[in-house]
Amino acid sequence: MRIIAGKLKGREIKSPGGHKTHPMSDKVRGALFNVLGDIEDLSFLDIFAGSGALSIEAISRGAKSAIAIDVDRVAYSAIDRNIQELGLGEQVKAVRAHASGWSSRNTEQKFDVLLFDPPYDDLQINLVERLIKLHLKPRALAVLSFPGNYKPEKLSGAEIEHVKKYGDAQLVFYRKIK
Repeated sequence: MRIIAGKLKGREIKSPGGHKTHPMSDKVRGALFNVLGDIEDLSFLDIFAGSGALSIEAISRGAKSAIAIDVDRVAYSAIDRNIQELGLGEQVKAVRAHASGWSSRNTEQKFDVLLFDPPYDDLQINLVERLIKLHLKPRALAVLSFPGNYKPEKLSGAEIEHVKKYGDAQLVFYRKIK
């Protein structure tokens, strides 16, 4: 897997491998950032981060900072290794934790963009709603990756702004209401 744009374009990212993660394709990742547009100086929270590719792509494209959270030990190791190999330790923080536990310990942290790429067999919509409510700045965006055949959920406190379908995957962009 490679970074597709920005100052780190073309650099390789290691994937955790195995069946627990489903890395977002370059096409879908590119589409996500094309919809987001200018992300200069924004802060990102990347939940179910896998390899950390979304956090790293955001930094490559000018984001100020990112926190990449994954509970899986192998995924966390991949994220940490990618951060170190790319020299991004000042901008990206890898966290090995369940997002709910991290959230409970960091209720004051707010972000410009939340990225969710949960396991397709466990989308954890209640957790998504909670993290949007607690950690997303007013009128900011949350982006969820869902299976292509899945009907996007209506979320409390957020409205669907865009739905983009790409074969067996789709991205749903939610705008926080307040």
